[in-house]
Amino acid sequence: MIAPTLARASLKGLCPRCGSPGLFAGVARFADRCRSCGLDFKSSDVGGGPEVFLILIVGTIVVIGAIMVDLRYAPPWWVHLVWLPVAAGLTIAGLRVAKAALFYQSYRHKAGEGRIVK
Repeated sequence: MIAPTLARASLKGLCPRCGSPGLFAGVARFADRCRSCGLDFKSSDVGGGPEVFLILIVGTIVVIGAIMVDLRYAPPWWVHLVWLPVAAGLTIAGLRVAKAALFYQSYRHKAGEGRIVK
């Protein structure tokens, strides 16, 4: 069992412990556990972090793209409706990668709830 790199695990949806495929049970829903090593995927809940970062990044890309197209070509307003499916597509396509990357990092760094040390 060789642990995969962050890039491989994120792009291919690999288990951060053993590197076998099967991190996801749906489009962006984690499986219950790894089929090979038994790692519990529900133990490290990544919450809404990946979605927030992804929406901010995609939003920036789409807004800059829309402004550049508008300033360069001055198209009619309805042409900008193309940005809605572009934004949705980029968000959905990047969601698996973002969730897998954050899960990988939380597993590797043994992330947990915050504690106050006295």
